[in-house]
Amino acid sequence: MNPTDLPDTTLDESIYSNYYLYDSLPKPCTKDGVKAFGKLFLPPLYSLVFLLGLLGNSVVVLVLFKYKRLKSMTDVYLLNLAISDLLFVLSLPFWGYYAADQWVFGLGLCKFIYWMYLVGFYSGIFFIMLMSIDRYLAIVHAVFSLRARTLTYGVITSLVTWSVAIFASLPGLLFSTCYTERNHTYCQARFSVNSTTWKVLSLLEINVLGLVVPLAVMLFCYSMIIRTLQNCKNEKRSKAVKMIFTVVVLFLCFWTPYNVVIFLETLVELEVLQDCTLERYLEYAIQATETLAFVHCCLNPVIYFFLGLKFRKYIVQLFKTCSGPFVLCRDCGILRLYSAETPSSSYTQSTMDHDLHDAL
Repeated sequence: MNPTDLPDTTLDESIYSNYYLYDSLPKPCTKDGVKAFGKLFLPPLYSLVFLLGLLGNSVVVLVLFKYKRLKSMTDVYLLNLAISDLLFVLSLPFWGYYAADQWVFGLGLCKFIYWMYLVGFYSGIFFIMLMSIDRYLAIVHAVFSLRARTLTYGVITSLVTWSVAIFASLPGLLFSTCYTERNHTYCQARFSVNSTTWKVLSLLEINVLGLVVPLAVMLFCYSMIIRTLQNCKNEKRSKAVKMIFTVVVLFLCFWTPYNVVIFLETLVELEVLQDCTLERYLEYAIQATETLAFVHCCLNPVIYFFLGLKFRKYIVQLFKTCSGPFVLCRDCGILRLYSAETPSSSYTQSTMDHDLHDAL
C-alpha cells in the first residue's frame, strides 16, 4: 500500500502532542498587578519626597552661603551633600510621571534624567561617607586635622568624589534608552550584548558602592570616635554618641532593605532563584524599599545640619529675617553675631568642644 493512502493520523498526533507540550511549558511571568500598584502609589510618594527634599536641601544651601560662608571642610561637604540630594530629587517628578503613565520626554531626557538620578544617588552616599571621615579626623586625630581639614582639601576631595560618582554612573548613561513595546514607551537600561552579565554587574555595583563600602567606613569611623569620646570627660559626649547612633541606624534602616532586595534581584538574574511569585513580590519590594531609600535624602538636612545648635540658630534667624525660605534676606546684620570665630593654635578642651559642635 502506498504510504499516502494511509490515514493522516501522524499529523494529527503531532499537532495534539505539540499543543499539550506548549500547554505544559511555564507561562510568562506577568506583572500587571505590580505596574498597577506603582501607577497608583508611586506618583504621590515621589511628589512628597520631591517637595520635602527640595525644601530642606535648598534651605541648607541658602544658610551655608548666607551664614557659614564655606569656611571649613565640613561646610564644603554639607554643601555638596545638599547639591547631591537636589540632583537626586529633581529627577523624581520625571519618574513620578513615568510611573503614572509612560515615558513621554524623549531619548535625550531619558539618558540625562537616568544619569542625573545615578550621579545624585552615588554622590550623596559618597559625601555621607566623607562626612564620617571628616568627623573621625576632627575627633580622633584632632591635631592632624588642623592641617588636613582645610577648605582647600575639602574642595579637592569633593571634586574627586564627583568624578568617581560620574564614572560610576556612566553605564546608566550609556545603556539607558527609550523604546516602545506593546504601545507603551519605556525608559530604562537595556544591555544588548551579555545582558545578564551587565545587569548583574550594575546591581552588584549598587550593593557595593551604595551599602557595603560606605557602611564599612561609617562603622570604622564612628566606632573609633566613640572609643575616643569614652576617654574624654566632656559634657557633650552623650549628645555626640546619640547623634552617631542616630546617623548609623537611620542609614541602615533606609538603605539596607533596598540593597537586600537588589541582591535578591541579582540572584533572580543569575537564575539562582526561579519563581514567578517571588519575582512579583520582589517587584513590589523594589518599589517600596526604593521609595523608603528616597526619603533618606529628605532626612540628610536634619541629620547633618539642623541637629547642630549653631545651625538651628541660623535657621531660626533665617526665617525671622526672610519673608520666605527661598528669598534673600534683607537684614544681614546677624552675620556680625557669628563672624567672631578665632582659630586656636593648639588642641585644647575648647577645641574639642568646637569639633563636637561643628563636626558632629
